[in-house]
Amino acid sequence: MENLSLIAAIGKNNELGLDNHLLWHIPEDLAFYKKMTYGKNVIVGRNTLLSMPPKAFEGRVAFVLSPDDLDVCFDVNSFKSMESLLSYIKDNKEEFMIIGGASIYEQFLPYVDTMYLTKIDKCFNADTFFPEVNFDEWEEESIGDYSYNKLKYSRNKYTRKKVK
Repeated sequence: MENLSLIAAIGKNNELGLDNHLLWHIPEDLAFYKKMTYGKNVIVGRNTLLSMPPKAFEGRVAFVLSPDDLDVCFDVNSFKSMESLLSYIKDNKEEFMIIGGASIYEQFLPYVDTMYLTKIDKCFNADTFFPEVNFDEWEEESIGDYSYNKLKYSRNKYTRKKVK
């Protein structure tokens, strides 16, 4: 889907988090996240939502994919099924950005045309990992002068799957 992308920071072995927390604190990456998601629709899973401060969604419209009813102090749009959320995304022209967690990344990866990945060249103790990606299906582009490897991946037009 052309209006669906994702953003993540991952360790050397695709590490994302431990005990529902990020593994690092990189101010320039947080600034990049804010820049890339500000004014956009963001899609998040329940656990990731609960791990973030409410302020993390200021200037963004949050969508949560969770089969459970949410009893949280966030102003979010809740969807119980992936199919209903995908239908909603397809009916809108606005950009939607997947911001985590691991299960949400994995479920949406087949539908995403653009990924913004910060690759941290270090191994971390983790219990949550970014899904395996066949990078042969993606075109890589370095995006900016950062101290960490910040890359934009666009799905090759030849390997793009048709979404019904």
